[in-house]
Amino acid sequence: MPILVTSPSRELHSHNMDMDDKRRKQTKGSDFKSRLQRRSSQSPNTERLSPEEMILWSQSLERLLASKYGMTTFQAFLKSEFSDENIEFWLICEDYKKIKSSFRLSSRAKKIYKTYIEAEAPKEINIDHKTRDLIRWNVKTPTTVCFDEAQRIVYRLMEKDSYPRFLRSNIYRTLLDSASDYIKV
Repeated sequence: MPILVTSPSRELHSHNMDMDDKRRKQTKGSDFKSRLQRRSSQSPNTERLSPEEMILWSQSLERLLASKYGMTTFQAFLKSEFSDENIEFWLICEDYKKIKSSFRLSSRAKKIYKTYIEAEAPKEINIDHKTRDLIRWNVKTPTTVCFDEAQRIVYRLMEKDSYPRFLRSNIYRTLLDSASDYIKV
């Protein structure tokens, strides 16, 4: 019977990789903070993110998404967790509702369906079978509201899951810390 022998160098290499990952996670927040400080000191005449605005983000997902910086920060957070399909879908639906041309409405509806709704879609969102079937039917004769139910579901998912994780994340905590540092100065 063959015996599996692990080489000490392989175990050492694995241990070193684990240590590097831990160091990267620990310094991620401080790197982010130093980048923020450099950016604010380099461009004094540009519009800044105010500490008050960051604090408002914690009041609701709606407040976070209404802020240009909040939206960008939330997207970066979701991307770092490999779960940005929900916010992408939600934003695409917001743009979709503004389309006036019936031809563009139809082609965009099909593209959204293939990208986010269809089973095994590249960026498939987590919706129930009933909603998926409803949208499949709606896309045949699309209107500006044909994705509304899925958009509501995705918003609720972000509100109950992603948003609370964002508020506990290093990204948000680092921003709040840098804001408090800015206020002290």
